[in-house]
Amino acid sequence: MCGTTHAADRAGFLETIHKHRMVTSTVTPNGDVNPYAIVVAPASAGMIEKDDVLVDNFNNISNLQGTGTTIIGYRPSTKATYVFARLPQHLAQCPGGVGLTTSMAMLKTGWVIVGSTPSTDGTTATKGDGCLIVIDPQGHPVTAWSGAHIIDPWGNMAVSDAGGQATLFVSMAGEGIPSPDVTDPQTHLPVIVRKASVLRIDLRIPDGKPPEIASETVVGDGFSQRADRDNFLLGPTGEALAPDGTLYVTDGLDNLVVAIPDALTRTTSAGTGRVVTKDGLLAWPLALDWTPEGHLLACNGKDGRVVEIDPKSGQQIYAQWIDNDQAQSPPGNGDLFGIAMMPDRKGFYYVEDDMNTLMEARP
Repeated sequence: MCGTTHAADRAGFLETIHKHRMVTSTVTPNGDVNPYAIVVAPASAGMIEKDDVLVDNFNNISNLQGTGTTIIGYRPSTKATYVFARLPQHLAQCPGGVGLTTSMAMLKTGWVIVGSTPSTDGTTATKGDGCLIVIDPQGHPVTAWSGAHIIDPWGNMAVSDAGGQATLFVSMAGEGIPSPDVTDPQTHLPVIVRKASVLRIDLRIPDGKPPEIASETVVGDGFSQRADRDNFLLGPTGEALAPDGTLYVTDGLDNLVVAIPDALTRTTSAGTGRVVTKDGLLAWPLALDWTPEGHLLACNGKDGRVVEIDPKSGQQIYAQWIDNDQAQSPPGNGDLFGIAMMPDRKGFYYVEDDMNTLMEARP
């Protein structure tokens, strides 16, 4: 599990990581599988204790994508696993049904917000427009948001949370995507539709009441997206907000990481942003998170590596095989999705989709 690949002589965070351990199964009692998002709880509220790890599922017991409705919780202090939420398959405010994605966040006030990009047959042929579902700390859905800008929330959320107000960044990847049977005559792959976007959602959070949307701003658009039989759809996925307000976004189809400046305050779209790094060790980069040194960690979707990137220079410092399952080609292909740093910042959590497990990586 710990094979490494050097991109430069410079040491980085990943070179300190040597131990990988299965933490828990992510399969729920109703049979949901395909773990996607990972969130480490910033506070204790309701069923959740601070530092609990929340993981959602994208598939149901039939392994149909876009049909998963459950979120599990793992408590490091007791090593217990519990079902935090089991949502209904259909919500009135959620066009097309419920299929939970990598878009998930927990606010300091205890509210959990999760994205849905639903399907009924496991492909984009029956994809709905989806929604963002607001769940109370006891695991009950209280409302859902949809609309002109909220179309198929897909990527992991970046969050700025001040308690009484918060800002979410969510990538939307699905608008205008047809069935995977609609192919490009030149590539013979599903057609690419350059309509994926990154939406900033500014929230107000009244005392004791669910969060409300104060404003919505598209801060990035024109990203590549397309249907995919193995992975449902491909589009911008990872998001990480820097202290200076720059938002970093992974664009898997174009195999790069981009930067959107002034993401917290801008009033217009930055388009597809500024390219930070491209190709090299990247292989369809997905989720992003920060190391203590201020580097980015990006999970690869096309192999089992996580890549460390210096966002200032764009240098790809190091890559480590965290999933070398030989059943896929290349090893770990299609297995990695969410990633989240542990509270002590010495290691990180990730999921192995092929095994339906939550994993931890440590020195």
